[in-house]
Amino acid sequence: MHTLYYLAAGPFAIAAFVLLAGGSLFRLVRMGLLARKKDPAVFDYMSARYGFRSLFHWLVPFGSRGMRLHPALTIASFLFHVCAIVAPVFLYAHVLLIDESWNIAWVHIPDGAADAMSLVVIAACVFFLVRRMKSPEVSYLSTWRDYAVLALVAAPFVTGLWSFHQFPGFRYAGIIHMLSGELLLASIPFTRLSHMIFFPITRAYMGSEFGAVRNARDW
Repeated sequence: MHTLYYLAAGPFAIAAFVLLAGGSLFRLVRMGLLARKKDPAVFDYMSARYGFRSLFHWLVPFGSRGMRLHPALTIASFLFHVCAIVAPVFLYAHVLLIDESWNIAWVHIPDGAADAMSLVVIAACVFFLVRRMKSPEVSYLSTWRDYAVLALVAAPFVTGLWSFHQFPGFRYAGIIHMLSGELLLASIPFTRLSHMIFFPITRAYMGSEFGAVRNARDW
């Protein structure tokens, strides 16, 4: 167990960040080359004005008509994304580890707030799971990969709470927490989680096309 812990805390963590950075760069370059090949003028009519306008409306809760038509999904999605980013980035234990390793530190949130955010993420994952299983239009498009990604997202938060509060088996949960978090980071460029990378670009593209070319809104 000690060997696995040191692997997870060292080489595996480095490999995860390398795969995240390298994979993201690869996907971005590949998408740019493919877009230029399919439509040589694709970047020529990209508009900063309409691109940022579209981003703004899609980053504001209920900013689009689709969000207003599905209020429960909108609330769950926004809470999920905010908590899934804030909790791990500003968790005191994570900030302390980075500070000890690279002498870099930033503000952290109270442990109670991190616990609450982790529970929100887990609850949102349950909501997404039920929706994926019960909603016909979503279930039809779902494959085992979608369920696997959902489990992978939830795993670091479940095991993080388990390990932090030292429930029975917390040492094993701590190792699983690190491994699942690293696997999650490494998988971002290669799964549906890649929307984290592509969202600003695709949204700016849609905003530019609708605003600058079609003179219409895309929300």
